[in-house]
Amino acid sequence: MILRNLSFRYKIPLRATVLVLITAVLITGAILAREYDQVRRDLFENAESMGRLLSNTLVTPMIHDDVWRVYETINSPLQAGQSTLGAELIMVLDPDRRIYVSTQPMDYPMLVGLERLGPEYARLDTALQEGAEKGPRAVELSEATHFFMVAPIVFDGVHLGMLVLEYPKSLFVPRFFSIVWRAGLITLLVLVLLLPLSWYWGRRMAEPLVQLADCMGRVGPEIPSEDECRLYESRDEIGQAGTQLKRMLAELRQKQELERGVMASERLAAVGRLTAGIAHEINNPLGGMLNAVSTYRRHGDPDAVTERTISLLERGLRQIKETVGALLVEARLESHALTPQDIHDIHTLILPDAHGKSLELVWDSRVREPLALPSTQVRQIMLNLLLNAVQASEPGGRVICRLWPREQGLHVEVVNHGEPISRMQMTRLFEPFSGTPGRGHGLGLWVTYQLVQQMEGRIEVQSGDGRTVFRVSLPLRVWEAA
Repeated sequence: MILRNLSFRYKIPLRATVLVLITAVLITGAILAREYDQVRRDLFENAESMGRLLSNTLVTPMIHDDVWRVYETINSPLQAGQSTLGAELIMVLDPDRRIYVSTQPMDYPMLVGLERLGPEYARLDTALQEGAEKGPRAVELSEATHFFMVAPIVFDGVHLGMLVLEYPKSLFVPRFFSIVWRAGLITLLVLVLLLPLSWYWGRRMAEPLVQLADCMGRVGPEIPSEDECRLYESRDEIGQAGTQLKRMLAELRQKQELERGVMASERLAAVGRLTAGIAHEINNPLGGMLNAVSTYRRHGDPDAVTERTISLLERGLRQIKETVGALLVEARLESHALTPQDIHDIHTLILPDAHGKSLELVWDSRVREPLALPSTQVRQIMLNLLLNAVQASEPGGRVICRLWPREQGLHVEVVNHGEPISRMQMTRLFEPFSGTPGRGHGLGLWVTYQLVQQMEGRIEVQSGDGRTVFRVSLPLRVWEAA
């Protein structure tokens, strides 16, 4: 459980280290096994060569039944120190597998059968009986402390006896330990080099994943900026994931900015409606008072004091009128000219909402160059219309958006397939707070209508037979770049 929750900056280096250790152990074990087999093979080959040589030398004294000469022949290599193979005992057996002569006559007397020398030699006797006709060979018995090299003594096809050389199995140990020491030293040197490298490269491999996880952890109510998310860039899978995350964050930042703009526009629209209502309530009595002052001046005969008083009232009333009129001036947002990228941004922002309802979004934009239209207002108009279309569509339906420049203007068409707008709703479609319960408050379409009117454009709606179409035409001549 602890390893599962461990950071990849440690998990990957640890796994790489374990892999290096396992590889080193397996390779070292394979080398040791091969070397051990090679040692055994060399020893068997040398012992077989020696057995073949001695068996050929023993033919003549065996024919003449010269026991003493046979003894001298097998004992001379041991006494002169010529045997470097480590044989502890050499025996010559007669055809009945009894001891003819041995290098240790006190322990292995003549004419004694092998089966009488103990269980190990009894099993050797059985092995020799089963393979009496075979040539020189090594005989290894299970659970025995020695192995034997046997060579038949044959003259003109006559079996004269058997030469047996006895070797202790511990003979392998010194050379094997020497091999183990060298292999262990080499393995240790390799590990000293590979372990730091594996840890370093493991950390390097984990760093992009750590950066990616850290950047994703920063995503919340506020989208992190590019400076806050430094992601690994490459063409591998991690690099592609980082690139997609950066693109997604950029789109989320744009969507967040658009949402803030829409919210600001809706707040401005609400303030504008409130201001218009207040101005209307003030202007009605204000106009009546100004008319009364004007009528009194035309038909009355005021004295000097009254004239000054009326002039003072008139100036104050007109100042109030100008102040109220100033509140009705529409806010003009600073914006750059509309570009194809702005259109693409709208497409990017609306895709998640469309996919959330499993809608097919058909996008047909023929805007290929910048247009002399305020991008902020146009993007807000399109976003409002598309969000309404997505909201009004049934899951699995289709939303179509078409844009094309024509006749010195931009034409936008948004189509959705869903429940049509009723005739009663159509009469108040662009009024604020006239939306359908559960589907919105209607401010989006009212803001859209106000923006289209401010740009001296035109908006039309057709709804019926499960299909609703919004068409907007915006002329290019009404906007000057801020």
